[in-house]
Amino acid sequence: MIPIDSSIVAGVALSEIDGVMKMLLMKRVKGGYWCHVGGSIEGNETGWQAIVREFKEETQIEVVDLYNAEYLQQFFEANVNVLQIIPVFVVMCPPNQAVTLNHEHTDYQWCTLEEAKALTPFPNQHHVFDHVWAYFVDKPIESLFKVDIKQNIPDY
Repeated sequence: MIPIDSSIVAGVALSEIDGVMKMLLMKRVKGGYWCHVGGSIEGNETGWQAIVREFKEETQIEVVDLYNAEYLQQFFEANVNVLQIIPVFVVMCPPNQAVTLNHEHTDYQWCTLEEAKALTPFPNQHHVFDHVWAYFVDKPIESLFKVDIKQNIPDY
């Protein structure tokens, strides 16, 4: 049997950079690959609380506009025999959003969809980016996707 783990969340930040919509990618210290924000749910956090915390920890971005991307990223970790199922969130940032990386990353880049897919190695990342772009850039955002983050936000 292959166990399923759903204790990780992911988030894609979008910002208009110099007049062009782009998504944030960061280069991880561990593994040296490009990725979007992600991390583990801690304690009694909900998924949305965990991604808000992860954005703050990894990028210093204060999340104001958070959306459920209505997408589950998945991958199989062969070395530990676990199937990861990861809910994806979207953070809509103000134009020219500043980023300050923590120790987990060596670099960051705001990318167009094509640039993001060229930098990232995993096919499932490409699927996430295609989905986010289709539903959060190419068409108006569905208001039902908005997450009310004013409820029970822990202090970090």
